[in-house]
Amino acid sequence: MAIDPSLVCFFQGDYVPLAEAKVGILTHAFSYGTGCFEGIRGYYNSDHDQIYVFRLDQHYARLSQSARIVMIDIPYSPTDLGEMTLECIRRSNLHTDVYIRASGYKSSEIIGVRLHNLEDELYIVAQPFGNYIDIDRPLRAGVSSWRRVDDNMIPARAKITGAYINSAFAKTEALLNGFDEAIMLTGDGHVSEGSAENLFMLRKGTLYTPPVTDNLLEGITRDTIITLVRDELGVPVVERPIDRTELYVADELLLCGTGAQIAPVGSVDHRAIGNGSVGELGRRLQALYFDVVRGNVAKYAHWCTPVYGQAAAEHAEKPHRSSAAATNGHSHAPGTPIGNTPLPQK
Repeated sequence: MAIDPSLVCFFQGDYVPLAEAKVGILTHAFSYGTGCFEGIRGYYNSDHDQIYVFRLDQHYARLSQSARIVMIDIPYSPTDLGEMTLECIRRSNLHTDVYIRASGYKSSEIIGVRLHNLEDELYIVAQPFGNYIDIDRPLRAGVSSWRRVDDNMIPARAKITGAYINSAFAKTEALLNGFDEAIMLTGDGHVSEGSAENLFMLRKGTLYTPPVTDNLLEGITRDTIITLVRDELGVPVVERPIDRTELYVADELLLCGTGAQIAPVGSVDHRAIGNGSVGELGRRLQALYFDVVRGNVAKYAHWCTPVYGQAAAEHAEKPHRSSAAATNGHSHAPGTPIGNTPLPQK
């Protein structure tokens, strides 16, 4: 499929047309999966004529964490990365829901497996994007025969590009077996997550989710759901190990992630969850979530970064109520202005 010529990305230290952003076939990250990334969503609100990028600061704090684990030097602070992301959207003149992919990767064009003494690069791209999976109907899930990677193999708390072969094995197995999505177990048989989603299980009025020590990504959507369910919907949330057969007797089951958003599950291994339809909690949570991410809930406006106009300028001036961001020790002064936004310096 041809790349939209109007899309602009940040690549090798500059803003360039996405169609011109290329890497060599010997690039280390291409050969060995030595990169880390973030997937971030921006939601268009037609009433406001505005795109709101959801939890931008937290995503780039997590990218910095991933980069530290994989020994990738990203010479920009999370604040810089956020502004560079907004500039990509502005330069691409997008006015729709968008998906942002930001990745730090080993860019040396050499043969040899290692993480040290290699060059590092960064790209950021934003493009129009709809639903990653169907969230308007309950999904059919199957427990995968492929086990989730372990922290001492490929740490799941880092979004490592090469680790997603684990997810790809599970997802393809699920689809070829007639399911919509896979559920992966840890090495000791506890529920970990979906192929690319965190998992929540409702039983007897309490919402359960596996602990981050069960080899799952420390999900930002997961954290969002915990907050919204506890504070807005009044449902207790407990983090604890979950057995496979608990899924079969759950009242509701939800998968969540930046790409997946909130996806109710109607069956697991051909066993209906509840009555097999989208449950009450799932419906209420989906409605609340999409109100929040589109900037319609004032209480959570600090999670939504506006892209355009005066709202964007005012947001940039406010102190953000985000978690402390790891920056790899890098911060720097703005560089020479390009358009309306300075280009950060390496």
